[in-house]
Amino acid sequence: MSEDFIHHVNSVHQRLNDVLEPTPLQRNQYLSDLYNANIWLKREDLSPVRSYKIRGAYSFIMQALDEMPKQKNFVCASAGNHAQGFAHACRNFKCKGVVFMPQTTPQQKVMKTSAFGAPYIEIRLVGDGFDAANAAAQEYCKEVGGQMVPPFDHPRIMMGQATVAKEILEQFPDDETIDHIIMPVGGGGLSSGMTKYLQGMNVKCGFTFVEPDLAPSLKTSLEKNDRITLGQVDNFVDGAAVAQIGSNNFEQLKQFTADQVHLIPTDRVCATMSELLNVEGIVLEPAGALAIDALKDFDSSDLRQKNIICIASGGNFDFERLPEVKERALKYSGLKKYYILQFPQRPGALKEFLMTLGPEDDIARFEYLKKSARNFGSVLIGLETSKPKNFDVLTAKMDKMGMRWQDITDNEILANLVV
Repeated sequence: MSEDFIHHVNSVHQRLNDVLEPTPLQRNQYLSDLYNANIWLKREDLSPVRSYKIRGAYSFIMQALDEMPKQKNFVCASAGNHAQGFAHACRNFKCKGVVFMPQTTPQQKVMKTSAFGAPYIEIRLVGDGFDAANAAAQEYCKEVGGQMVPPFDHPRIMMGQATVAKEILEQFPDDETIDHIIMPVGGGGLSSGMTKYLQGMNVKCGFTFVEPDLAPSLKTSLEKNDRITLGQVDNFVDGAAVAQIGSNNFEQLKQFTADQVHLIPTDRVCATMSELLNVEGIVLEPAGALAIDALKDFDSSDLRQKNIICIASGGNFDFERLPEVKERALKYSGLKKYYILQFPQRPGALKEFLMTLGPEDDIARFEYLKKSARNFGSVLIGLETSKPKNFDVLTAKMDKMGMRWQDITDNEILANLVV
């Protein structure tokens, strides 16, 4: 069975080479120095649609056309990278494609998908979320006899994503050994395809899988030894926020242990995104930075002088989200906090507080919350500083003054109401 899979992946890759250039495998000097290791990045963010998803879409459609040359009506439901890869493939093969997206999809994503697929793509906006769009896509397929192209749960999709592994083996130096590969997991198409191919090629290396901490579909399923559907997922890391791992994908991945799956805090991945943008000029979406962020979880002795490959899975980042990413990154790094302060209603109270601020403290938000003529008025204040310990100095001063204050930085419910 593995030999058949290897053969199909090699065939898909050969045909992909006619339309897509391999993405580079780059040794990153900054990360290598930081972790005292050889950190390699497989730059899927540099594909034509800035994501590895294009591989699976091409693989599925080309094999479907081999079997049904007259099939000219392909369908997908997606608001992200899969839709763009699907659109690119439809344009290349000159076949009609209909993309179902939620009505809440940002206009930028709609426009990019349309641009990649024009004039062969039609986009239909349905419902407020993915489930409604997917249901509409399934119904449409039944009505017109269309071919649904799933985002991850299909052997043909796995074969396409497995070409990432084939390229790594071709690009990695012949005189070096791959020690470990870190890859992100959403629905599991990439991780299942890559591990199946590498095992079939008898590559002896370690695997680490990475999920957002608020969308742990693989880790939960491995812990329960069953494919679990999560009741709720957070969509900030939208490229990997999946409620249930794919069936075909889990069949391959269930051999691994839950300990091999790392859960990444959302604010921390934002810090990694900001770091790579500011230091290396690399633009990654949240899911694209997951594997790199996971390096922070390893003991330094496990990385020292090892060859570690991280899959940078995508770079479709909407820069309108940059303020939120920066905000989350600062909060994770301990460089920004929000407080609710109670000021006595007398002249000079505000001035006294301002005198407690240090030379590196900056007021980023100030809002007077007083709603009545009480003796105390509440103020929401956001502060940024250059070192986390500066907040310890500030709170000690406020305590000495007898000021009443509350740190709401990590109180999600309260912070969402007032920040």
